[in-house]
Parts: sequence; structure tokens; C-alpha cells
Amino acid sequence: MSHQSSLIASDIDTYLAQHERKELLRFITCGSVDDGKSTLIGRLFYESKMIYEDQLAAIRKDTSRYGTTGEDVDLALFTDGLEDERQQGITIDVAYRYFSTDRRKFIIADTPGHEQYTRNMATGASTADLAIILVDARHGVLPQTKRHSFIVSLLGIKHIVVAINKMDIVGYDQAVFERIKADFINFASRLDLPDVQFMPISALKGDNVVTNSPNMPWYTGSPLMTLLETVYIGSDRNLEDFRFPVQLVLRPNLDYRGFAGTIASGIIRRGDEVMSLPSRKKSRVKSIVTFDGELDEAFAHQSITLTLEDEIDSSRGDMLVRPGNVPKVDQRFEAMVVWMAEEPLVPGRQYLFKQTSKVVPGAVSTLRYRVDINTLHSQPAPTLSLNEIGRCTVTLTSPIAHDTYRRNRTTGGFIMIDRLTSATVAAGMIIDREADDARSDHLGDHWGDSASAEHLHAEQSGVTAAERDARFGQKPATILLTGLTGSGKSTLARALERKLFDMGRGVVVLDGQNMRLGISKDLGFTAADRSENLRRSVEVAKLFNDAGMLCIAAFVAPDDAVRRKAADRVGTDRFLVVHLSAPVEVCRTRDTEGHYRLADQGDLVNFPGVSAAYEPPTDPDLVLPTHAWPVGRCVDAVLTLLESRGMI
Repeated sequence: MSHQSSLIASDIDTYLAQHERKELLRFITCGSVDDGKSTLIGRLFYESKMIYEDQLAAIRKDTSRYGTTGEDVDLALFTDGLEDERQQGITIDVAYRYFSTDRRKFIIADTPGHEQYTRNMATGASTADLAIILVDARHGVLPQTKRHSFIVSLLGIKHIVVAINKMDIVGYDQAVFERIKADFINFASRLDLPDVQFMPISALKGDNVVTNSPNMPWYTGSPLMTLLETVYIGSDRNLEDFRFPVQLVLRPNLDYRGFAGTIASGIIRRGDEVMSLPSRKKSRVKSIVTFDGELDEAFAHQSITLTLEDEIDSSRGDMLVRPGNVPKVDQRFEAMVVWMAEEPLVPGRQYLFKQTSKVVPGAVSTLRYRVDINTLHSQPAPTLSLNEIGRCTVTLTSPIAHDTYRRNRTTGGFIMIDRLTSATVAAGMIIDREADDARSDHLGDHWGDSASAEHLHAEQSGVTAAERDARFGQKPATILLTGLTGSGKSTLARALERKLFDMGRGVVVLDGQNMRLGISKDLGFTAADRSENLRRSVEVAKLFNDAGMLCIAAFVAPDDAVRRKAADRVGTDRFLVVHLSAPVEVCRTRDTEGHYRLADQGDLVNFPGVSAAYEPPTDPDLVLPTHAWPVGRCVDAVLTLLESRGMI
């Protein structure tokens, strides 16, 4: 498994050539405190025969002094090198380790789990291709697990391994593994994590780290080392957009002018036309020079020197690109910022912004919101404190050439520097303002919007609310029936409608599926789509209520915050939330259309209860155990609620 080879003794040149051609995978370990990150790395090195005898002897000696594993060798000491780390049994700084196998070379970043060292974790994740998120099988998904998962998503890491560790302590129980897996899926469904794999391990005992464990025969996937050696990262690189930030202009003599730097993305060939930004002067590549000689072509992330056929003005901080593929050049952009300083962010204060090799003064002109890591909801915030994450508008004193971070980590990322202390205070990721705003405008961010035209005004009815109450013998209300697919919302809505109609009441049903066949036919099933569908529906319900009608609304409505917005729009005095609490196992048995099966297969995304979260109401007006009660009893319970509120 290790990089040891017989070629070292017989043909060292061939061995070194093979080793040089191996693909490099950078990955991080992250998660909450004491989830076993350092132990896992130590186990990978130990099982791969990458710990030298003198190192292992030192670890055994230190285990008796600092170890936390009893009589077992504490492999966490292999990466925790600081004295404070060993005394406290925690990781404080990012520890980088290198090793290789027959298939790949690896650089590991062991990142801290404590909240106060989140900035160190973000630093280690910024260059990673893959993230191993450790979860303690005893504790499950913790707030810091969520925080690190969000940062991993924010930093654009595409490949995630959720390693549920310490399975030996819970008796290798598959039920524990499946429960934690479901909890993580519910949370992460709102994150951009395209490739997530789950794995039960014991870093201390070595189960499923290098070889499959006989203690967990129910796990049929690959062990961790095999996955690390085989995960495909070739398509992760951006080879379309040529971006070459100029780091240094080389002038060894009057006849030579070369532009040195590292290719951020794309491919460049001799003879290709390039443009320098921001001057927009054009020329062609004369030569591509490296330490080992000239090349016909180069690609990301090679360090090269380009010479051009023409003498154009380009200096450190400028960027060479292709004329037909140009990044955005602007001094104002939107970004997500991870604040890393003890002193809070001050909007309007001048900072230095370093992006690629360019440093420009600027300020956070607007802090749009802060992200609640536990719920992923946005919150108004006047500032950002240590380790908080928010979206902001940045305004610089001069324009920079940039892409979105999702497209290019190098040209889409930046750091903020305090002008007085020169300390790095934040890391930022540029986002697509137009696309993001358009998506928000289209997908349900209209709850607090005003009318699009100022001359519009509400027309008042000539029939008063009191007259309608007297005519119908009822007070209008919207009854929201919320629950998982298969919990019985539509069945109960129709039964309740029939009962109220037979009693002489004015009643109408709004069903989520019917709304999607008409008013909401343009919407999908993302969280934002569901929010907009409910917003449109409650506007209709409000009109029915204004006409004196009872409105029964049957919707999944999985987000508690969105349900509260609906109540505010209709009016909390006439909005009732009825939670149909049938568990997902029962709902699956009632699924005649195969929705849960499709969601399990990954064919139906953002499906509450499987691939998306469902948040039960925190304070419902009524809870109906529809898995235990017949429809008639549920109808009677809703009627009793309406009578107690004086609505019928």
C-alpha cells in the first residue's frame, strides 16, 4: 500500500519518474471536537507503513504521557505536534502531512474542530479536492459538524466522505450508522455537495480504514484508502477559462521580458493570442518557459514564464486571458465572507483586498445578511464576529478581473487584510450577483416585496367582514395541513371539506398539487421553489378569507420559517397550523406513486424526508397522529379546534 518499491534499489530514475507522474490529491479532515480527525490520519499512515520506526517509538513513549486511548497507541500524536495540542488532546493549528501509495500522492490537512479555530479549518479547506467530515457515532451530527459542512460547501469542495467514527464504541451497530446518515442528509440537502459518500469506521481500531472490517459485514462499500485512491478528480479542474495572474515581470537583460506566475485555470499554447487586463492590450505567446526548459503548452496549475511577441504593458497584479474568454472586470461585487478576526467586521471601514497577486484598498459597503449555521437561514446583522459567515457587497477603489468562486477558486477567492496590523481578517468567495439575485427574485424571495408599480392600491369591498360573518355563520380562516408526503393531507382536506360543506359552511380546498398544475406550474421543488409556491397559495387563501370563506390548504410546507411568513401574510389571528405527524416509515407504505423509491434512488431530488429536510412546526395549533387515528377522528379534532377559536 505504501510508496515503497523494488525500483528504489534497482532503478531509482525510473522510480522517481513514476512517482512524479502520480496524480496528487489534497484532502482535509474536519468535524467537531474529538471526532477522531488526527487519529484517522495517524491510522492511515500507520496502516500504509508510512510512520518510521523512530517516529512510532516516540509516539509510543508520548502515549503514556499525553495519550487518551488507554493502552492503545495514540496515533493522534503523529499530527498533533504542538505542546498545547498534546496536553489538551485537541488540534489547534492546521497540520499538513504528505504520503503516497502506488496509485496516488496525497497531501492531508488535519484541521481543528473547536469553533474558535474555524478560521484555521477554512484555511486548510481552501485548496482541498476532497473533505473527510468526521462524525462521532456516540454524538451524531453536532453544530460544528454543520459549520464545517457549510464551509466545505462554500469553498466548493466537490467530493465529501462522511466518516462515522468510533463505531467500535457503539458495538458496530448499523442502526446508529443509518440514523446519523439520515440526519446528515436532512441537513446537507440545502448545501451544494454534489458527491457525498458515507462510511462507518473506527480510526482507533482500523476498521474500514485500509481494509474492509469483519466487524461490519453489513457495509459493502470500499474502505477509506481505496476510495481516496480512486475518487475521480480529473474533471474538477477548469481547463476552459485561461487565467494567468502576473506575479512577477522578469527583466534579466534589455532583450528579455517575461511574465512569471502560476496558471489559475485553462490551457495555453505557443502562438495563442492573449489579452492583458485591465489594459486590454493584445499579443501572442512567443514562448512558454519553465525551469526544465520550454514547453509547447502548459495548463493549470503549472508555474511558468510567458514571453510575448509584442511589448505590451503588463505588471504584477494584471491578468493574461484569451480575448474571447474574458473574466468580469469590476470594482464592485457580491461575496460570501468568513470572518477570522477577534475584532468584528465594520461595514464601510477600509481594508486591503488581496485577490491573486493584486492588492486593492476597499470596503464592505453593505452587509446583506449573516448565515445561521444550524438552520442555514439568513439573518439581518449589523456586523460579523469571529467565525461568522455572511453575504456582503464589496466596493474597491479600482477594478479587478475576477470570476465566480464556483468557476475558479483562484480568481474568485480573496482575503481581507487589516491595514494597520497587516493581519488577515477574512476569507471571501465571489458569487454571481446577477444569477443569484435573479434566482432569488424568481424563487420565492417576494415575501416582503412591495408592488412593482407605485400607483397600485387595494380596492375595498362594499361588503363588510361582519356582514360576511353573519351570512355564512363563520369567521374566515386558513387551515394549513402540513406533513410529509403520504401523511394524509389531501385525504383529510377533502374529508374536512365535505363535513364543513354538509354543515352549511363556505369552504374551499387549496391542494399543493393542484396549485402546481396552474398558478405554480413554472416552479420546481427546491427549497426556494417550495417557498414561492406557498407564498402564491397563501395569497389566494387570503383572498378567500377576505371573501368570508374557510380555506383548507394542504401542503408539505417543509420549512418552519416559511410557514411563519405565511401566517404573517394571512394574519396570525386567522391562520391555523395542523401538523400531520405520521412518521416517514408509515408514509413510505402509503406511497402509491413511488415518490420515496425515486428519492432513494436519487431520481427525485430535494424530497422532504429523504433528500431534503422537513422541519416539524415548533408550535402547531393541532397535532394529528394520522398513522394512528382514522380520518373521521382527525376531522372531528379539526372541527373542535375551529369551534374553540370561535370560527364556526
